Amino acid sequence: MADNNNNDVINDILNQLDQAKKANEAEAAKKETEIEEEATEIKPEIPVKKSVSHAKEPEMPVRNAHVERRQEPEHQRVEHPVPPPVQQEEFHQRNTAAVKRNNAHHKKKKKKRSRLPGVLILTVFIFAVSICLSLVIIAFGRDMFGIGKSDNIKLISVPENATTKEISEILYDEGIINSPKCFQLFTKFRKSADVYLAGEHFVSPSMAYETIINKLTSVEEENQKEAVSITFYEGITLYEAADKLDEEGVCKADDFLFNFNAAGYGFNFENYLSKDTNTLKFTETRMEGYLFPDTYTFTKDMDAEEVCQKIYFNFDQKMTSDRLERMAKLNLSLDQLITFASIVQKEVADRAEMNHVASVFWNRLENTEAETVGMLQSDPTKNYSELIRSHMEVINKDIINAYDTYVSKGLPPGPICNPGLEAIDAVLEKMPSDDYYFIANIYTGETKFAKTNDEHEQNKAIIQADQEAEKERREAEEAAAAAAAAESEEY
Repeated sequence: MADNNNNDVINDILNQLDQAKKANEAEAAKKETEIEEEATEIKPEIPVKKSVSHAKEPEMPVRNAHVERRQEPEHQRVEHPVPPPVQQEEFHQRNTAAVKRNNAHHKKKKKKRSRLPGVLILTVFIFAVSICLSLVIIAFGRDMFGIGKSDNIKLISVPENATTKEISEILYDEGIINSPKCFQLFTKFRKSADVYLAGEHFVSPSMAYETIINKLTSVEEENQKEAVSITFYEGITLYEAADKLDEEGVCKADDFLFNFNAAGYGFNFENYLSKDTNTLKFTETRMEGYLFPDTYTFTKDMDAEEVCQKIYFNFDQKMTSDRLERMAKLNLSLDQLITFASIVQKEVADRAEMNHVASVFWNRLENTEAETVGMLQSDPTKNYSELIRSHMEVINKDIINAYDTYVSKGLPPGPICNPGLEAIDAVLEKMPSDDYYFIANIYTGETKFAKTNDEHEQNKAIIQADQEAEKERREAEEAAAAAAAAESEEY
């Protein structure tokens, strides 16, 4: 029994020592963690001097304790906790200082290593900025000298008292330059103050800034050539216009037709032209209808492309946004509008009657179940089909019939002449009416309208009778005048 008691006491003491050792280890691990966290902070640590007790640890008489405990009664036995050894604390303090030195050493290494990525990033950034600046300078240089740009001639209109800023914006909108700011900066380095001449000027994207400025600020040799004024009347055809230009010495007829039908000068109205090629459209007059009737001033021996651009520029100005919006509301393409207007232009000359004639054609186009079954039956279209036949090297009956509205339904493949604004506006007006027929008196200019074919035949009889009577009257007047002239010669 006494042996068992001694074993229990020894076991208790050993257990207490193990617990104290574990507590010390846990506390040491906690301190190491705290020191590592403090070492990672940016602020420098302030060393704190700790006082260490050098008193020797009292010896623990284990054997005597066994004896004394054997002598004490069990009800008076008291268990005393064993304090941790002082040497363990000193060990941990030394270990802490070593950890601090090690962390500081690693921190310096990290700082040295962290500089390398920053230097690389800065180098890449500077290199990228240099490349971007180089590309910008090259782009501005190419624009300034017109390098690699189109040689197509562009017509621009300079307003009165235009400023450099306004000129740069006009050039930019027309695709002549790529940067208004660069153009403005370039003009500031010029010694002379630029005064831009109002009017029309021909420039090209391939021209250098200096050349463009000289073109816009000086009287060119072209302006010193002999001026030629030509009036294109409403309803003129491209063939007639080309012959006029040739006769007046402006440009060759063939050169004009080639350049005018080539188009593609970058005007706004060209964006509304159909991209689909109509195989039934006569190619030699592909842009018939877009020569706006007006009085133009050209010069002798003028470049055919410049002649075409002057005419295109005028047409583009007349096709306002309001007209284009009304055209879209009527579900008409630009080619359909001009084709429609060209027929109206050829049928009648009076503005008020143009509206009524246009309404007749509108009714025929939209009501294909009516007596007219969607056929316009316009004499001017038949005449134009004969005109293009005379210019065909190889006769194509499909194209000829497509322009003849007595043979084909609906609108022809293209315009039959060049209409004026009155005819265009008459189509856009779309005056409501119930009429499907009309006939005009060639002598009086009077036009009679009818809802049915029977009424139309009655109007035709009346018109024909009036025309015959007018013809007889004129013949009688001519005969009387001839007789009077003969009598005067006898005397």
